[in-house]
Amino acid sequence: MNLRPKPAESVSAPAGNAGENVSARLVAPDWLVFAPASFVILWSTGFIGMRLGIPYAEPYTFMAVRMAIVVVILLAAAVVFRAPWPQSRTEVFHAVIAGLLVHATYLSGVLYAISLKLPLAFTALIAGLQPILTGVVASVILGERLRPIHWLGMLLGSIGVLMAVSPTLARGEVGMPALSCAALALIGITAGTVYQKRFCSGMDLRTGGVIQFSATGLVLFGCAAAFETRTIQWTPQFVFALGWLALVLSIGAISLLYVMIRHGATASVASLFFLTPSVTAIMAYLLFGEALSGWAIGGLAVSALGVALVTRK
Repeated sequence: MNLRPKPAESVSAPAGNAGENVSARLVAPDWLVFAPASFVILWSTGFIGMRLGIPYAEPYTFMAVRMAIVVVILLAAAVVFRAPWPQSRTEVFHAVIAGLLVHATYLSGVLYAISLKLPLAFTALIAGLQPILTGVVASVILGERLRPIHWLGMLLGSIGVLMAVSPTLARGEVGMPALSCAALALIGITAGTVYQKRFCSGMDLRTGGVIQFSATGLVLFGCAAAFETRTIQWTPQFVFALGWLALVLSIGAISLLYVMIRHGATASVASLFFLTPSVTAIMAYLLFGEALSGWAIGGLAVSALGVALVTRK
């Protein structure tokens, strides 16, 4: 079983567009049509899982244990299926950098923002602004051309995000330390998405994942040793949250994200993040009683329209 991309036999792309050339040479699997909706739902549950687990472990400790579990699972899969490992130090280096951006920077920022009592909907809002930054960066670095209809879709997505979290903004439930952590997470996931597309599109998801999560785990463990007590309360709720985040998010959702990045334009894939604030707001309302207004539901609809415009062929 090999999760490296397979070359297409008769697909070509114009020279001079590195981002589109990579995508054009890859054959997209049939099931990928269901990936966007699945990713949005899974990614949104990540905020819920962090909220469930954070009362029982400090953020860096929580994340370090999560990374260790993921590394064990992916390493076992790589050995069983004899997955190919990177052939050069350069490939390993790129995998490490992408992993530190997508996992260490983004996840730590989100988790600390939640631990500082930033509402889930507003935490998701910050991450939901990623498509704007990604679209600009991808157009400059990857040469992905964005048409006016795509920029319109991003505008609608931004409006939908603001609609979804406007009640939170109105109540003034935003502290600067928590907001700074969420902003750091935004920078991490934006840079990581572009870096993954540029340098790691051919990475095997199992062996590459071992490298990425190992590097992330080492950094997070070092932070936990330096700044935290590393105390964990192994309650059923914490074990469930840890298992969900390790298996469903770190392996399932991240794999979907990387596959979509590999087979699609970076800005189009990033546009899916517009949907997570509204979906997270609905989940937070159902599970934790966080306020949900008609604006959140309307925001979901507007964001969905924006995503449809950005991802259209």
